[in-house]
Amino acid sequence: MKHLLDLRVTAIEHPRADYALLRLVNPEGSMPPMQPGQFVQVRVEGSAATFLRRPISINYADGQQLWLLVHNVGPGTAQLCALREGDTLNCLLPLGTGFTLPPAGSPARRHLLIGGGVGTAPLLYLGQRLRALGHDVTFILGGRSAGDVLQTELFQGFGRVCITTNDGTLGEPGFVTQHSILTRETFDQIHTCGPKPMMQAVVKWAREHGTPCEVSLENMMACGLGACLCCVENTVKGNVCVCTHGPVFDERELNW
Repeated sequence: MKHLLDLRVTAIEHPRADYALLRLVNPEGSMPPMQPGQFVQVRVEGSAATFLRRPISINYADGQQLWLLVHNVGPGTAQLCALREGDTLNCLLPLGTGFTLPPAGSPARRHLLIGGGVGTAPLLYLGQRLRALGHDVTFILGGRSAGDVLQTELFQGFGRVCITTNDGTLGEPGFVTQHSILTRETFDQIHTCGPKPMMQAVVKWAREHGTPCEVSLENMMACGLGACLCCVENTVKGNVCVCTHGPVFDERELNW
């Protein structure tokens, strides 16, 4: 069920100059249930250049609060990053299809969560849910340099954290698919979100090693409801809207 709510900003942090972590609550009560990998369409107030809502991944949710990690890349997100404690944010949520969670009580499995850039945002909530279900969680977080890898301490609360940077300023040098853990260990399931070339490399690795993999696409979205067709992706089932059929897909559905 989708909800249109006026949420209140209880805190805002800036993990980097061009990022804002918004912590939100519902003044009218609890938050609706949300799944890792789903997203929120946020209305932007006070920006004459912004007419459409902005899609933001769910960074974390616990029934009482919602976190949104916003990257300032234009007029709309700049306005969101300028919000202050006590401000109101109108949100349509939760939207889309999230990551697959194992049934409660199922045998423990080894999950590898791979993210790059702001694509790491939905993996925090996914890691928390998997850990709560009793599964082993390992993260590989990638960025161009040390400053691009965010929320590492929070990720460490839910699993083992491995890091790669293109310039070697943090963790191992290279891309996420080059981290040495991939040569030493095996995993039962991979989940990934980030830039498309990174995810394609992860899917290639997963296919070569016979490891099931879920991919969270970041296609341009306008409505979030499957009406505008901005986010269409060509899949083995034909053209589908990422905002409704995804954003999370089994890699076998993708024509990559």
